[in-house]
Amino acid sequence: MIVQKYGGSSVSDTERIRNVARRIRKKVDAGEKVIVVVSAMGKTTNELISLAESVTENPDPRELAMLLSTGEQVSAALLSMTLIEMGVRSISQNAMQLEISTFGDFDNARIADLNLDKIYAELEKHDVIVVTGFQGVDPEGNLTTLGRGGSDTSAVAIAAKAGVQCEILSDVPGIFTCDPKFHKDAKKLDYITYDEMLELAALGAKVLHSRSVEIAKKYNVEILCLSSFSEEGGTRVVNRLPEWLEQPVVTGATIDTNQLKIAINKLPGNTDIVSKIFQAVAGSSFNVDMISIVNDNGYIHLAFTVLSASPAAIKSTIESVLVDVDNWELAIDEDVAKISTVGVGMRSSAGVASRFFLALQKAGAKIIATTTSEIKISVLVPKSQAGKALKALLDEFEL
Repeated sequence: MIVQKYGGSSVSDTERIRNVARRIRKKVDAGEKVIVVVSAMGKTTNELISLAESVTENPDPRELAMLLSTGEQVSAALLSMTLIEMGVRSISQNAMQLEISTFGDFDNARIADLNLDKIYAELEKHDVIVVTGFQGVDPEGNLTTLGRGGSDTSAVAIAAKAGVQCEILSDVPGIFTCDPKFHKDAKKLDYITYDEMLELAALGAKVLHSRSVEIAKKYNVEILCLSSFSEEGGTRVVNRLPEWLEQPVVTGATIDTNQLKIAINKLPGNTDIVSKIFQAVAGSSFNVDMISIVNDNGYIHLAFTVLSASPAAIKSTIESVLVDVDNWELAIDEDVAKISTVGVGMRSSAGVASRFFLALQKAGAKIIATTTSEIKISVLVPKSQAGKALKALLDEFEL
């Protein structure tokens, strides 16, 4: 038995659905029982969101989840119909039918449990069960959606519960050392560890969502990332690299141009104002990354970055906290980008940081801020210098 997940680009039209069905039939012909998790077709989810927003500026979260869940039901039913037409015993099932229980918000729910007996019962009668990804059911029986990358999460959760491998099929043949859009000579990785993939996903790599990798790591689910459009070997996401494989110092590099740098100066130094600011920012669903706090002559100077935020929205959030504070100063810089390198080899290799910063110095890149973890170094640079900064690191670490 195997779990396969097909993304929106893989099922974006009926011809691509036929292509997916042919791939699944090969698995069945080889004696496999297949649990298939599908995303909505192409850009359907975005189109449904636009449709909701044409009715109201603030769609009710419960009703929006009901609406968005229809996208996966369409692709699941069409794929199952196609498989049946090809002579494959198939059935489509939604989250309610399979009792995929969730908790949390309607639009960002988390999976609590799923009824594997329901899946096994269907696989007694069928060779393929096509499952709607991205959705679940809360304790009150309401449909919920799992947020960005939710179909990945659905697939890996099912694989974890069943104790089987999970294949994630998309429009790219695996995970690369860098996004090929930014580096045409990027190399496809044969293996990558959970920890590296978690860092890359958090940094914006789009092949896998971080929540699915968290589940895979917790339950030791091996993920194989493949293209649905070729037979090329993909990338295995594993707990640790095979012993025979030489461990690279740096596995990958990323660039993120959707950053804002927020600087708040002259905050009173004897209050809990910083914690209040971060509480408000988190409450407005802004993702905070690089943080710097400097105490100077009784004042606090606070700087941090946020991802994909509206400058006006973050300004409004900060002003709501500081309404009774005098003489503070706010600067928002949109002209920044974050460049990062990731690799488990950094744990045991001396001199990685010196190579990293020397490469940027030689490239003439101005470093605005820095953050590190055990296996990651990230810097904030002017957006105009991001390309040469990334290239310098790709060349230095032979990515």
